[in-house]
Amino acid sequence: MASLCMGFEVHQPFRLNRDFVPAMARGRRDLKGCYFDPSNREILDRVAARCYIPATEIVLDALDGGMKCAFSLSGVLVEQLERWRPDALALFAEVAAHKNAEFLAQTYYHSLAGFFADTEELNLQMRMHADLMHDLFGRVPTVAENTEFALDDRIAAVVRDLGFSAVYTEGADRLLGGRDPNETYTCDGLPLLLRNCPLSDDIAFRFSWAGWDKHPLTAETYASWVARSPGRCAHVFIDYETFGEHHREESGILDFLDALPGAFADAGVATLLPSEAAASPSAGELALEDVVSWADLEKDASAWLGNPVQQSAFFALEHSPARSARPDLWRYLGTSDHFYYLARKDGSCGEVHRYFCPEGNDGSHDAYMRVLSHLESRCLGRGRRAVASLPPDRAFHFCFPGGQYAGVSAHSLREFEEALERAPRESVWWHLDRGDYSRWIGGAVGDRRLARAVSACATPDDVREAVRARRCLLCGD
Repeated sequence: MASLCMGFEVHQPFRLNRDFVPAMARGRRDLKGCYFDPSNREILDRVAARCYIPATEIVLDALDGGMKCAFSLSGVLVEQLERWRPDALALFAEVAAHKNAEFLAQTYYHSLAGFFADTEELNLQMRMHADLMHDLFGRVPTVAENTEFALDDRIAAVVRDLGFSAVYTEGADRLLGGRDPNETYTCDGLPLLLRNCPLSDDIAFRFSWAGWDKHPLTAETYASWVARSPGRCAHVFIDYETFGEHHREESGILDFLDALPGAFADAGVATLLPSEAAASPSAGELALEDVVSWADLEKDASAWLGNPVQQSAFFALEHSPARSARPDLWRYLGTSDHFYYLARKDGSCGEVHRYFCPEGNDGSHDAYMRVLSHLESRCLGRGRRAVASLPPDRAFHFCFPGGQYAGVSAHSLREFEEALERAPRESVWWHLDRGDYSRWIGGAVGDRRLARAVSACATPDDVREAVRARRCLLCGD
């Protein structure tokens, strides 16, 4: 019989203002007030009323009764709670003070910093979050997760070097190769706690599904499944908003949560904290050469970086001059949700993405690039604005001679350098022969000196070298 370690992911992003245009920020120093959607407060109020307050009151009673569980609160959620719902934050503080609860570390901005080529930003955001948990709740996290449980060998090394005793990731089949997710493993000596996907998704996704042959799910039935699970400890980790927001109160989800402690006790299921589960002997070493996450059916990074639009936006973020000039605002743009909204998947995964972004991904990408472009322009002096990112309507979109899109776009000079190598040769030469590169650089980019240099180039390699030299000069590389 497995014990149970139950954990809750609590996060709300600062959603971007899809109506933002640069004119809204003219003469204003409070750029956050322009960049972020006014609906963020309304959404937080709704989720607090439906989930955070009623669910946390139930959890507090369960903790008093002896049940143990873990929470992982993003820093951007905490900022919103401090500003708009201190009553909900006070309840989380009560949980944090309880002996039967444990709070995990994660990236402060619930960001994709772990996917950057260097690990400096990931390291910094993990430390920022751990400091927040200590300053706010008086708790020093010993167990960590990276955003959305995304983990590979490189990210695990950062977590280990920061001194955490264990890290969470998904118990994906391709990682385990038939082994039991309810055991503790290690990655280069760091204990791995693996989320039990079926048991987690039975609550997170299937609870309200009338077509499920186990519907309606009762606490007693669920506890019996946990009790029959093999291994030492089943890790059930789900979005906290499952309780009252994703599944509404009328579905019975809050009553289910309330009944779980008694059902576990009756079934003989003991509950553990993550740090207690991490102390179990290792069942073996796991190699994480590729990213494993809890997102979508693929359980990889494709939920955020699976298509060219996502990859282009991430490229712009990673190489943005705002990273050093205005990190206080730039970091909000690294929140994983902004990239999740850009997914273009079909099937059940696509349905989940559309649930979180009903407005559609095209508008999300336009808004993201408009905000990033404006932030960069505000960071750069007039003589250097040519290296800023551009919104989609000013980007360079490679086409074939017939006019059809070639599948490659460039939203900055830096991306343009790489695009010249990635785009189809026919398209690259067609644009060169037409003089399109110099027109775009002189117009949309606004660098007439570079435009004149490019107009004299005879080959794509010449164009790329001219752009690289000019960009390095402007950036001081």
